[in-house]
Amino acid sequence: MTMFTLDDVRRILRRCAGAPEGDALDGDIADVPFAELGYDSLALLEMAAHVQQEYGIRIPDDAIEEMPTPRAAVEYLNRRFAGEPSR
Repeated sequence: MTMFTLDDVRRILRRCAGAPEGDALDGDIADVPFAELGYDSLALLEMAAHVQQEYGIRIPDDAIEEMPTPRAAVEYLNRRFAGEPSR
């Protein structure tokens, strides 16, 4: 079973935004809201598109509300990888 990690969130967001290492995604960001990290809902939709492309898991647009922080995104995506349907 695939496990999604905080490093996966960092990698995908950096790829989406073209952000270099050493940006706002470094450090302990698990519980920092994406908005405070400089990522809006559009960036999260793009992250979801990359997850679908890379892992084959479709993330519905309204699921973005369930992922306000990197930790919440990891938990949500791991539930999806485990086969739980989206809400």
